[in-house]
Amino acid sequence: MVDLKHQVVNLTSESFEKAVSEGVVLVDFWAEWCSPCRMQAPILIEVNEEIDGRALIAKLNVDDNRSIAAQYNIRSIPTMLLFKDGKVEKQFVGVQQKQTLVNTLNELLKLK
Repeated sequence: MVDLKHQVVNLTSESFEKAVSEGVVLVDFWAEWCSPCRMQAPILIEVNEEIDGRALIAKLNVDDNRSIAAQYNIRSIPTMLLFKDGKVEKQFVGVQQKQTLVNTLNELLKLK
């Protein structure tokens, strides 16, 4: 069985609500045609390695899941939403550096 806590997970409209409902979850809203999104992808892999399963790192393709993107008013990509127990705690727009994301995740994890 694959350990989802140690990889960046691709979400869909069907899996999104359950994935963000519990714990700390970082969701990257992206699209394949988006150059900055492609720049963000390897950074998310590094963030995931550093967080080491204490939070879920996930991606949601806005072209394939328009209803979720609309629900969260995603206007530009990459946009990352940081959820804690189903509630949006922070939003990042544009490419973010690893340490910015790790620091924010660690702060939310301390509040658990």
